[in-house]
Amino acid sequence: MLSILDRYILKKYLGTFSLLLLLFIPIGITVHLAEKIDKILENEVPLTEVMIYLYNFTIYFANLLFPLFLFLSVIWFTSKLANNTEVIAFLSSGVSYYRFLRPYIIGATIVCIAALIFSMYLAPKASKGFNEFSYNYLKKGKQDRDQSNVYTQINDNDYIYVSYFNVTDKIGSNFTLEHFEGNKMTYKISAGQIKYNEKDSTYSLFNYNKRKIGENQDILESKPKLDTVFSFDLEDLTPVTYIAETLNFTELNDFIKKEKARGSSYINRYEVVRYKRWSLPVSAYILTIIAVAVSSVKRRGGMGINLAIGISIGMVFIFFDKIFGTMAEQSDFSPFIATWFPNFVFAILAIYLLRNAKR
Repeated sequence: MLSILDRYILKKYLGTFSLLLLLFIPIGITVHLAEKIDKILENEVPLTEVMIYLYNFTIYFANLLFPLFLFLSVIWFTSKLANNTEVIAFLSSGVSYYRFLRPYIIGATIVCIAALIFSMYLAPKASKGFNEFSYNYLKKGKQDRDQSNVYTQINDNDYIYVSYFNVTDKIGSNFTLEHFEGNKMTYKISAGQIKYNEKDSTYSLFNYNKRKIGENQDILESKPKLDTVFSFDLEDLTPVTYIAETLNFTELNDFIKKEKARGSSYINRYEVVRYKRWSLPVSAYILTIIAVAVSSVKRRGGMGINLAIGISIGMVFIFFDKIFGTMAEQSDFSPFIATWFPNFVFAILAIYLLRNAKR
């Protein structure tokens, strides 16, 4: 059963967090729209598409920055409790500091569960709409996928290469497919041009050549044009850079499993997305404890000092999260360590601040 203290703090925890989201999201939308309005008008984007885009941006924005909003909201209302000497009253009544923390942990659990569901299922759909709109209207001239020098393993035996693939026309140049049995290449297919036929999901190869490698002599086959079927699809030739962000929990796990089997060079990028969906909701606990430890003590300067400390800590957390995430995406650095390291460091900070706050 929740006591009066639990209900009182929990109400403020969830209420202040919701209020902060409702206050900051419209500001975020206004600033973003003011920045992009020229391109939207220039491209004559229909109003309905703009409204859907802003809806997707709202979800994308809230999912990205919810740890910071939560952190600031806890500092805000806990500082008010401390300034009104309510924290001292709670602790003087015989309530231990850990007991005082209980409603905060309950609130963090509610937010963590909501954030998990949000990031696993709702945010991916919003991310897809947000990115598609951005590349269609706001980033014209920029490509949302790799089109040059695409080299990838599509299964245990086959590797494909295209020097350039035009997504609009679905035509690629200098196509090569190499087939291996063990460590030995058994045949190689090359074509000056490859075209994807969307109607029947086939490929047309122009200036087609196939070399079968034999024990004593190779067998050569050439044709001006060959229509055929391959085991790979268009996404294997031109992988979308943000594809992992648009997949829900089940789809993302299946996608990463498939990409690992193919030996994808972008696997770290996909793993970072998967691990962040778990690490960011867990940060709700860590940031809540830090916020309480920082703001439950009445200070000279009042709430302003606590907010300044809180904003500084929040910015450092986001900085760590971005730096290590980028490091994992661009190198061989472990995605698991990269995404969980900020939580680990700030968990140590939370323990240190909590012990000092108890005194």
